[in-house]
Amino acid sequence: MNTTTTTTALPTRALGATGPRVSALGLGCMGMSALYGEADRAESIATVHAALDAGVTLLDTGDFYGMGHNELLINEALRTAPAEAREKALTSVKFGALRTVEGGFTGYDGRPAAVKNFAAYSLQRLGTDHIDVYRIARVDPDVPIEETVGAIAELVEAGHVRHIGLSEVGADTLRRAAAVAPIADLQIEYSLISRGIEDRILPAARELGIGVTAYGVLSRGLISGHFTRDRSLAPGDFRGMSPRFQGENLGRNLDLVDRLRVIADAKGVSVAQLAIAWALSRGEDIVPLVGARRRDRLAEALGALDVTLDAADLAAIEEAVPAGAAAGARYPEAQMAHLDSEH
Repeated sequence: MNTTTTTTALPTRALGATGPRVSALGLGCMGMSALYGEADRAESIATVHAALDAGVTLLDTGDFYGMGHNELLINEALRTAPAEAREKALTSVKFGALRTVEGGFTGYDGRPAAVKNFAAYSLQRLGTDHIDVYRIARVDPDVPIEETVGAIAELVEAGHVRHIGLSEVGADTLRRAAAVAPIADLQIEYSLISRGIEDRILPAARELGIGVTAYGVLSRGLISGHFTRDRSLAPGDFRGMSPRFQGENLGRNLDLVDRLRVIADAKGVSVAQLAIAWALSRGEDIVPLVGARRRDRLAEALGALDVTLDAADLAAIEEAVPAGAAAGARYPEAQMAHLDSEH
């Protein structure tokens, strides 16, 4: 299986009609700080360095990942990276989630004053004078999206932010936001077993010239080929509450992975590489984010860029995992309620 990285420049894709060109795969850094149990700080930083060395230019984070921990980790990784790699790195930051000391989530704040407050703290933690793409993590139901996006637009005008993004919004909200200011990209879950955006959201994004940064392309490891039926999750791993990882749902979803493995084995690639290659095949306007926490997983993910899927491959994948085949919702019910994209 192809699990080697390359030291040459990776292929690039544009984040929409107005956004920057970035590496065709981005690195999602959340798991280095939160929600998957303990992470190895040294290995996390080494993974960021390996990604930069391989040509990854897009680093995705959130100010609430470990309550600032992730931004500080990225700061350290960039400070200790070679200057050439550091200068090419772009940061994509989500904000707005309200947390408790114990780690709970209590809502989202999209008020203009809060937007600028969140940005000030992120700039300090990241050790930079600008954020490349800035987006609210979930729509604040009490604040019109026009006001939230307008505040980010003011940060763009002031030079603190380069581009405006959105996260987990539906087609109608996407249109309202785009009427206020140019939107570079929509960050939203998109994978073989999470294809809801194909109905209305993706067509709207394409109509508006908005790119997609797809997270969850391996469904939090569920369709990576590495998750087993008897795996015990570490304390603090939020997958312990995820419907797709529960009981019969887990078994049914791993049955889908077994079908993918047959196709992957026939092509001489890993299941993860097949799933990432599928996401890459959905359009040049889609940039998958891979949530690798270790260098070996990163190397495997980057190998997907060398996988070509022809019409027969895509048909076989569609037959193995048709749209809507997943068992269970992608988030617990309480979290699903915060997703504008699901309404």
